[in-house]
Amino acid sequence: MMAASIRMADNSNSKVMKTMIMFSIGMITCPIFSYFFSKSFIFEGVFGMPHESSYFYSAIVSIVVVHIILFMFIYVAWTEDAKPQPPFKIE
Repeated sequence: MMAASIRMADNSNSKVMKTMIMFSIGMITCPIFSYFFSKSFIFEGVFGMPHESSYFYSAIVSIVVVHIILFMFIYVAWTEDAKPQPPFKIE
């Protein structure tokens, strides 16, 4: 009976850890990628902006990406434990 509750706690802890690692990786890589992608290809390539203006607008894009990732993390953390677990029968 004690082993079942320990396995259940280990399963939920590993799920929380996987979620945290995935969002941490996303928080590091996505804003950096979006900064350089939007600077090089969108603002300088498509719109033909000078370097001075493209730095500013690509920084705004990366800040928006950070906020989107934070919102997604809060949403996942908020809805993660929405399903109540059935209690174990103690004999």
